[in-house]
Amino acid sequence: MEIIPASFFDPANLQALQAQFNAGKPYRHISIDNFLDSSFADHLYSNFPGLDKMTRTYTGLNENKSEGSGFDKFDPSFTQLRAALNTPEFYKAVSQITSIEDLFSVEDALGMGVHQGGDGSYLDIHIDFNIHYNENIHRRINLLIFLNKNWKEEYGGKIELWNADVTKLEQAYLPSFNRCVIFETNEISYHGYGKISVPEGETRKSFYGYYYTTLREDAKGYHDTIFKARPEEGMMKKVKTDVKETLKNTAKRILKKAGVKF
Repeated sequence: MEIIPASFFDPANLQALQAQFNAGKPYRHISIDNFLDSSFADHLYSNFPGLDKMTRTYTGLNENKSEGSGFDKFDPSFTQLRAALNTPEFYKAVSQITSIEDLFSVEDALGMGVHQGGDGSYLDIHIDFNIHYNENIHRRINLLIFLNKNWKEEYGGKIELWNADVTKLEQAYLPSFNRCVIFETNEISYHGYGKISVPEGETRKSFYGYYYTTLREDAKGYHDTIFKARPEEGMMKKVKTDVKETLKNTAKRILKKAGVKF
């Protein structure tokens, strides 16, 4: 079985995807439907690990979601997908689409895993950490594969792409089954999803892959995730978020400079 159909790697297809990626607004991105072999995607959906198998759960002012990277506890198909997204051929294809040379991923939780959120889950608007805390490599590309069958508009949970000063939602995509969203991570790639409302037993499911380069011409100093409040959330949420994020990032920069590992 070809986990990623051979047609994806066709030079003409990659060239077309590159043009679409470069035209993406508010920052470079692309959405690809039917990304994986359909029967393989069905198997992933049917065997998606439960919330009890997630490694971490985040609950707080700016997020309510879980994630997991314990592939030894997942169905083997998830390890197979991770392997397919870590081949030289796939690295080369993503580099061509994004025009970012020498992309690669890593084996730890900051490489690949799964995200999941139950009723009430949300992830406020943010930019991602820009440098791998321990490896000192530069995060360049996010890849998300959504594995939600029959996801309804009223459930919410669209991945939202916001403008650089988080004043306007520019683009949003439903987390539909077998949809892959790839986007550049930089200092303006603000994204997230609003609070979901789903029936009992339903969750928002995705597989994530983060891609890096050893060097980056426009590199900034290290920072962790930086959250922002939405415009409609009011001054109190904005102040609380900004204070929390400043304290968190100041502490993490000090720890990193001191050589403290996580």
